[in-house]
Amino acid sequence: MIREAFEWGKRLFALLVLSVLLYQLWIFAHVWYWVDHNPDSTAFMKSRLEEMRKTNPDAKILHQWISYGHISNNLKRALIAAEDAKFLDHEGFDWEGIQKAYEKDVRKGRIVAGGSTISQQLSKNLFLSGRRTPWRKIQESIITVMIEHMMTKRRIFELYLNSIEWGNGIFGAEAAARHYYGTDASHLSAFQAAKLASMVPNPRYYDLHRNAPWLLRKTGIILGRMNSAQIP
Repeated sequence: MIREAFEWGKRLFALLVLSVLLYQLWIFAHVWYWVDHNPDSTAFMKSRLEEMRKTNPDAKILHQWISYGHISNNLKRALIAAEDAKFLDHEGFDWEGIQKAYEKDVRKGRIVAGGSTISQQLSKNLFLSGRRTPWRKIQESIITVMIEHMMTKRRIFELYLNSIEWGNGIFGAEAAARHYYGTDASHLSAFQAAKLASMVPNPRYYDLHRNAPWLLRKTGIILGRMNSAQIP
């Protein structure tokens, strides 16, 4: 009886390992394909649409892909300044930023700072849900390594610019520019770009509170950092 249970345990473990490996292969294939093909949607977009349709069956995601060269450099600099100043230098992880975020979380007694790089954020947006679990962070790290080794920084940033959530059902630079300013992403001014970048950590809230004092203060901070931001 014990021997049979042990054999079943081994089989289940082998099946689990095989399932995990097949899932990683599935992700690897998608990352490889997206090196030079544009995704129509992301896991996070699909998750948000499903959530939105619980209250509004007719809800839609607003998203329009736009190439890297047609996005304002103001927005690129603003996002680097706001989200990942070391983007061009690291290989997916900003260990100093992670340490600072951890120390801040310990002081506050709750998670208030993420420390995630642009590459990590893209990994989450492309493949994962918004739920915070230990498994999700591990998988996010694995995907980040894949992305960093298979894609150029320019391609990573292009995908990121087209997949960021910028409001309730608003995704990507083009949809955000049209939603907030009635223009296209190539014509965003420095102030407009800085304000959009300041919204990224909590876009649905700031969509409804566009003149919140902290949002305006953060916009000013980002404006002051943009000139020194290096973009791919």
